Amino acid sequence: MTRQIGAGLDYDDDVVFAAVWLHDIGVFVGHRPEDPAALAGWDMVGYALKVVPGILQSAGFPEEKIPAVLEVIRTHQPGDEPATIEGTIHRDADILELLGAAGILRTAIKIGRDTRFQTFADALNVLRRHVETLPSRLKLARSKELAAPRLHVLREFLQHAGEEGVE
Repeated sequence: MTRQIGAGLDYDDDVVFAAVWLHDIGVFVGHRPEDPAALAGWDMVGYALKVVPGILQSAGFPEEKIPAVLEVIRTHQPGDEPATIEGTIHRDADILELLGAAGILRTAIKIGRDTRFQTFADALNVLRRHVETLPSRLKLARSKELAAPRLHVLREFLQHAGEEGVE
């Protein structure tokens, strides 16, 4: 996704690649708290910012690029405002993954397994918010183009869920 978004742009692919692979390390078992109360307040980004430098150093990643990777990770969430093209590419890609079929599956799989998604209604409300708020957060022209079919799929899904009385 990041390569599709970044096609034709001047950016450091090494920085984006490393950030994409490591930005969510704090959500994986063994890296996150298992206690539900601790997990509810977990700062996965803060955790990633602490552990990613060591991972990159041990892998032989260029030392001078590590701060740029950390900046991309720090600003990858939809509400963030990246200051670099690498951060914008990554953040736009993260937003696109919350839309369309991928976004539906990412949300549905969490029902009953994530404190934010206890019911179908919770999941549908989040998906509705995604349709309403995420498209305006996209910055790059290519990201907006890629969002159009994903938004269509998500809107159709929400319409059918409503027609079928899913809640």
